[in-house]
Amino acid sequence: VQLQESGPGLVKPSQTLSLTCTVSGGSVTGTYNAYMWIRQPPGKGPEWMGAIAYSGSTYYSPSLKSRTSISRDTSKNQFTLQLMSVIPEDTAVYYCSGDLVNWGKGTQVTVSS
Repeated sequence: VQLQESGPGLVKPSQTLSLTCTVSGGSVTGTYNAYMWIRQPPGKGPEWMGAIAYSGSTYYSPSLKSRTSISRDTSKNQFTLQLMSVIPEDTAVYYCSGDLVNWGKGTQVTVSS
């Protein structure tokens, strides 16, 4: 199973960041108990952002819950992260993962005007 992140590399402050993770060789409604998003800001440790379970239930980090939405498109075998009202501190490498045992390569996102 392979996971691949895609999305814009540069986002302006106050805009919404949208990232997509495409799952190949597996299913977003199975294979793993949950698919999740994790990010790592420069010089800091990884931060778990949220997850969508095989059932479709979603879970979010309390610190990001008000700005985060995770959804999936079963027809495309993809799941998506939306992070609203971004600030420069949201600059990070964003990863998608299945059960934290299988990770995409990550995608750099910079928040800057």
